[in-house]
Amino acid sequence: MRVLELAGLAPGPFAGMMLADHGAEVLRIDRVKAVSDTPRRDVMDRGKRTIGLDLKSPEGVAAFKLLAGRADVVIEVFRPGVAERLGIGPADLHTVNERLVYGRMTGWGQDGPLASTAGHDIDYIAIAGVLSMLGREGGKPTPPINILGDFAGGGLMLAYGVLLALLERERTGRGRVVDAAMVDGAALLLSMFYGAVHGGHWGPRGTNLLDTGAPMYDTYETADGGFLAVGALEPRFWAEMLARMGIDDMPGRDDRANWPAIRERLTEAFRSRTRAEWEAVFEGSDACVSPVLDPREAVRHPHNQARGTFVEIGGLPQAAPAPRLAGVPRGDLSPATRLHDLSSWGLPGDEAKALRAAGVLA
Repeated sequence: MRVLELAGLAPGPFAGMMLADHGAEVLRIDRVKAVSDTPRRDVMDRGKRTIGLDLKSPEGVAAFKLLAGRADVVIEVFRPGVAERLGIGPADLHTVNERLVYGRMTGWGQDGPLASTAGHDIDYIAIAGVLSMLGREGGKPTPPINILGDFAGGGLMLAYGVLLALLERERTGRGRVVDAAMVDGAALLLSMFYGAVHGGHWGPRGTNLLDTGAPMYDTYETADGGFLAVGALEPRFWAEMLARMGIDDMPGRDDRANWPAIRERLTEAFRSRTRAEWEAVFEGSDACVSPVLDPREAVRHPHNQARGTFVEIGGLPQAAPAPRLAGVPRGDLSPATRLHDLSSWGLPGDEAKALRAAGVLA
């Protein structure tokens, strides 16, 4: 499976990484001056190859169309209309390859009043209604870095859409345009919670069961400044947690009026020991209490090490491909390197040489 990925910020490369992780041959198309023989060590470029191509020149556009003729997928990350003005929009490429799946990654989508305007993850999740639900009670909305818009609602949804279109192509023989918008994807991720809000089952930010409103689903500081994540939602998990903590007189949690007192009691208790001491207390239990690890600690955690959740590539620890396909070996995760021989992509060596001499190809 061959993928042409037009260089862009987080969500496009993430979608390309997801496909490359599972065996796709991904060729990253960057600006001519941005490409060299030095491997690209960006995590999201792993397992890919790269070239530089001047898409503002007729020769560069013609070369891109040759590459698209041998591709299965194009990942495009421009604002709506830009690819068409360059001459590499879906209609342009489907004339040379009707089987091509054309994946379009934007924040606002290909249409709508905001389609042509700039934005970032925080803007997309704000308009989607997601950001308003994130944060502590009485505090301001807090963005969870750029996970929900760029990565989960954007790049991952694009990769999913590409796979849907590839499956459909097996039946129809024709490719399809995938309109992946981060505002749409972020909204979809909160489907359950939108239903709860409109059904009257979800209150203001930070007052609910899963948004730190409940004392049995929150984080607590330990004596040494560490933190524990408590997710003891079910009664038997809650009972086991309290038993291991030595607490036998906790107010009933089914009465929300008791939540402040329960939280105060847990806060005081967890601050009585270090994080490591609490880890020993809860080790092997169903109390649903876990240490809050930073990225360096996560790499060293015994469970992650046993599963190979993280890998090291070029001295840089990073998350291993997911999900896992049983019996399928892990693909090439080496840093992206420049692809010099493009003949298998339909660009003969003499033409490539001429383009390089003209500064159109790198």
